[in-house]
Amino acid sequence: MTDAELVREIAQPLSGGSDDYDALLELIGDARFVLLGEATHGTHEFYFERAAITKRLIAENGFSILAIEADWPDSARVHRYVRGAGTADSNANEALSGFRRFPTWMWRNAVVLEFVEWLRDFNKSVDPKRAPVGFYGMDFYSLHASIEAVLRYLDKVDPESARRARLRYSCFDHFSRNPQEYGYATTAGAIESCEDAVVEQLVELQQRATEFLSRDGEVAAEEFFFAEQNARLVKDAEQYYRLMFRGRASSWNLRDRHMVETLENLVAHLNGSRQPKAIVWAHNSHLGDARATEMSHYGEVNVGQLIRERFGNDAVLIGFTTHHGTVTAASDWGAPAERKNVRPALRGSYEDLFHETGLPWFWIDLRGAGQIGVLQQRRIERAIGVIYRPRTERISHYFHARLADQFDAMIHIDHTRGVEPLERSAEWQTPRMEEETYPFGV
Repeated sequence: MTDAELVREIAQPLSGGSDDYDALLELIGDARFVLLGEATHGTHEFYFERAAITKRLIAENGFSILAIEADWPDSARVHRYVRGAGTADSNANEALSGFRRFPTWMWRNAVVLEFVEWLRDFNKSVDPKRAPVGFYGMDFYSLHASIEAVLRYLDKVDPESARRARLRYSCFDHFSRNPQEYGYATTAGAIESCEDAVVEQLVELQQRATEFLSRDGEVAAEEFFFAEQNARLVKDAEQYYRLMFRGRASSWNLRDRHMVETLENLVAHLNGSRQPKAIVWAHNSHLGDARATEMSHYGEVNVGQLIRERFGNDAVLIGFTTHHGTVTAASDWGAPAERKNVRPALRGSYEDLFHETGLPWFWIDLRGAGQIGVLQQRRIERAIGVIYRPRTERISHYFHARLADQFDAMIHIDHTRGVEPLERSAEWQTPRMEEETYPFGV
């Protein structure tokens, strides 16, 4: 029996029916953390199916936290909209308009738009006895936006504290809104770092928590938590931009540890009579256990590994793969979004193995059937982020992994299409056809 035939025997076909994920929800059971990945940052089916699973987890399993690979302040605006409190936004499009930093299509797309409206409607009708669902960002690229959020909060509760915070944060004023310039200048020794200032600001905020909470009435708990999280973000982002010029492993690890700490802070903040349960949306490279990939050889950890180490079987890691189709991605950082053709997966990859089954759409329980040798073998696996470079496919987009150790379940959709941005550029309208004919062995 061939490897593809073995996979076909254990694969559970999907058809788009309402009961498609019944067995997957059984695998999840009473787990408190469900990590839903994606093999690209721009595939419609990954977003759509991830949203479908999330809706069921919220409605049927009582999940109340959705944490995404996005910045905290931009996500906070969506959070206020779906909770129906403290927002001037009249629809999901307006609520998502904070996502203006490249790559905007990651969160300003048609699937997320529909999901945000669904979440708002769900919260409107939710049983008052259960917690409404929140929408939160885990990432920390929003250094300046988070500084502004801390200052807005302090201006309201204590203008004198706001004055001290402005003085501390003025350390960044020489670098406009480009924190990479700050990171380079500190690495080169051209300036002193802002590390002490941002730590002092976070410590002061935390030390005065009781005072701020007592004087701020009904808005106290959530508004203070959001301000504190923004101050934490500034501290971690400052360190990240100093580390980014000193090697990938240290900056990558800081970023993923920040995501996990954000998740833990959310759970602690919302912990009541019942422990809250959280769903995470991020790329496979963040959510599949790094110990099962070549990342571990470079000293890198990720969210999936850290969550498994801390919560064991109380966490379920679910990945997505595809073989070919189109994807929304850019050719370079900051370039326009394009609808690019995704080349057929390389021979010997997991995606190629799944394609050879002849099944268009299926999922595999890797905790159970995944123990067969074919899924424990070290194979290459594809990862497309916000940039896709087909001409250097093997070098740019593949890494080695042991799938059965990387995830608890894998969903494969053989042919996929690019997610639809809310703002469609001329480059997105017409796929780049020439890339499919480029020599396959590069």
